[in-house]
Amino acid sequence: MKKILVTGGAGYIGSHTVVALQEAGFEPIIVDNYVNSSVSVLEGLRAILGAEVKHYDVDCTDKAAFRGVFEAEPDLAGVIHFAAYKAVGESVQKPLMYFQNNVGSLLVLLELMAEFKVTNLVFSSSCTVYGVPDQLPVTEETPTKPANSPYGRTKQMCEDILRDLAQAPDNEVKTILLRYFNPVGAHPSALIGELPLGVPQNLIPFVTQTAAGIREKLTIYGDTYDTPDGTNIRDYVHVVDLAKAHVVAVQRLLQAQSTAVETYNVGTGRGNSVLEVVHAFERATGQKLNYVIGPPRAGDVPAIYADVTKATAELGFQTTSTLEEALASAWRWQQHLGETAKG
Repeated sequence: MKKILVTGGAGYIGSHTVVALQEAGFEPIIVDNYVNSSVSVLEGLRAILGAEVKHYDVDCTDKAAFRGVFEAEPDLAGVIHFAAYKAVGESVQKPLMYFQNNVGSLLVLLELMAEFKVTNLVFSSSCTVYGVPDQLPVTEETPTKPANSPYGRTKQMCEDILRDLAQAPDNEVKTILLRYFNPVGAHPSALIGELPLGVPQNLIPFVTQTAAGIREKLTIYGDTYDTPDGTNIRDYVHVVDLAKAHVVAVQRLLQAQSTAVETYNVGTGRGNSVLEVVHAFERATGQKLNYVIGPPRAGDVPAIYADVTKATAELGFQTTSTLEEALASAWRWQQHLGETAKG
């Protein structure tokens, strides 16, 4: 059973990928310091998988501590690097924190991978690297324009580092960059899902918390964008589908089918506006949402969605879940959280 190190493996996408890896016959090993996640996720993983997932409470920017993981886990077949701060709005407020953590953790990881001869990396990137695109949908060849936020810039920097590393004569690391669009939903068991700490920064947790009565109302940030209904358009991909894309990427690396650096969009290939998501949630769950229109938010791109032709052709990857299915699963997860809170 090949071991895959999953940094940020207790996070939202990381935890779903841990499940997908184990179900595909890999042994996932989590590295997480629980700054943006919760140790309770480990209980959900145990319940889903019927076994404990090996995990290390380590900050990926702490090289000495992180080295200890590599020493304790010889024969790693590869790494999936999720560990990063990810809130666009927060990155505008705290840019140095984002550069230090997101870029710093990748540099430490790459140094350790070289030291311990680990040569396969799947990197968690983002559609934010495209900035405000001139044309939609975006393909992997779409020029990356200046990012709209420090968060987006950290992802651009990390991609640049990995491409530069690939040109180094002594480099042995092969990398697949997965540019995610907007992950939504939860595992069908409702035992793991998106777990925002404090006030949610992302749309769907705010939607589900509003429906559950935790938030008084949902604020939609802006309705004057150049889109059909004036609200932002995004490509919402079910997190379980997204998790499977990582397994396919790992398999491609291990089968030595990839070149030094490959890039893939991971989305549905469709765009939905915020208002469309609100109405789809209401249809999928029967819950009416109290929402208001607020001012546009700093760092938000008006519209972006993926062309997924390359991922389909080269990875054989396609999403299978509808937006309504993803939103219904997010609501089941919210209900599970409510039941857990009641004890």
